[in-house]
Amino acid sequence: MILRRTWNKKTLVTLATPGTRQTIASCRMCMVPRLMSTPILIRMPTRAPMPTEPKARRPVRAVRPEDLERGTPLYCVWEITLACDLGCRHCGSRAGKARPDELSTKECLEVVDQLAKLGIREVTLIGGEAYLREDWPQIAAEITRQGMVCSMTTGGRDLSAKRVEQAVESGIRIISVSLDGLQQTHDALRGRKGAFESALASARRIADSPIRLGVNTQINRLSLPELPALVDVLVELGINAWQLQLTVPMGRAADRPELLLQPYDLLEVFPLLAYLKATKLSPRGIGLYPGNNIGYFGPYEQMLRFRGEEGVHWSGCSAGKWSIGLEADGKIKGCPSLPTQHYTGANVRDLSIAETVATTPELKYLRERTVEDLWGYCRTCYYAAECKAGCSWTSHSLLGKTGNNPYCIHRAMDFERRGQRERVVKVEGASGKPFDTGRFEIVVEAMEERAPLELRTILGRSQEEVASLSGDAPSIWSLEHIRQALKRS
Repeated sequence: MILRRTWNKKTLVTLATPGTRQTIASCRMCMVPRLMSTPILIRMPTRAPMPTEPKARRPVRAVRPEDLERGTPLYCVWEITLACDLGCRHCGSRAGKARPDELSTKECLEVVDQLAKLGIREVTLIGGEAYLREDWPQIAAEITRQGMVCSMTTGGRDLSAKRVEQAVESGIRIISVSLDGLQQTHDALRGRKGAFESALASARRIADSPIRLGVNTQINRLSLPELPALVDVLVELGINAWQLQLTVPMGRAADRPELLLQPYDLLEVFPLLAYLKATKLSPRGIGLYPGNNIGYFGPYEQMLRFRGEEGVHWSGCSAGKWSIGLEADGKIKGCPSLPTQHYTGANVRDLSIAETVATTPELKYLRERTVEDLWGYCRTCYYAAECKAGCSWTSHSLLGKTGNNPYCIHRAMDFERRGQRERVVKVEGASGKPFDTGRFEIVVEAMEERAPLELRTILGRSQEEVASLSGDAPSIWSLEHIRQALKRS
């Protein structure tokens, strides 16, 4: 049965965080229609409580009062090699071969020392595929020895029992495995037949070890309707945390515009995530962690933002402020996903990480932006001063600069209220280099008339079909549909 979530005006006000309480009261015209009419899809309990995050330790990268005075990054994502054993069709860095001049072991250990002195509390090792670098256990062990939490993200194609044992011995606390849909969908997105089963096998090895198991998933036009079935797989694996992000047109994803969600698709994404959190994740103690490009504000902010019930809300892009990214050849950026050409502050071989963070304009700009740096819809948005156009990576990858981001639930709902929607259209291709982008334009058009509540679909698939899909199914899509979505153009 499909049920509507019902709210009263008092509830609407209590949904607000302290910083946004007045905003929700003054924005009821754009919020109430969706809160009153949008289904929390697929058998939502009649009296479901507001889902709360499972009781868990506060992440070490969470901002503390003393951090506000210190004002330096807390979290580093470090690409230790660009070598990869997959060929992901949505890979922003176009990973495959190692960079020609990647840091030596000695240089990497010096970087670890710099990160510790800067005050970094957590370092996530990524690639490419981090375990393809032979000295990764040594790097991880040094991160642990220096008092920082070490975590790893992997595609899981060959995270063998030996490698998991090495991860345990080096002190890695968390490993997140990438799963982007059911078997056929995942294999197609990851560019290797058997990638799904390999990732599951790797995840089970992690689950059987002392290391905490996470899964990260990209949301796009192939994976979205498979999320409920995928959650059943994740529950069976015994994961601790699930991180989600929207696929962004960078690297190989920039070559495949048909893979991308449109901004108006967020009108279906957010109710679905709320349903999954309330009925499948929170009851089992699984944390839901929306990535930085899933937002912003609107009626789902408290429900979906991690620790939202404590008043935590989106407060702007953390690039260069609370986070930094390192590339395998030593380049320093405010975020690992940002385009190298535009956002590299320096190289660790030429300038220390601390000096780069403090002095280079590429990193200072990201953390010192104001409303004056915004443009388009975001410049005049009620939330402009707090939000600052959301994720910098998403906005630059789309439009060639930061400051205007159509992938926003508040914005999509505002356009829907006016009978309009935004659509992104590719107008320029990418160059074919790591972290490259093309260029898209935003088209504002009339909103298509929506079907009655009970007949609405998720990207053309009925709610009943999405609800009944088994985690053992190969895909909700035909092979031909998958091929078309992944076609280069």
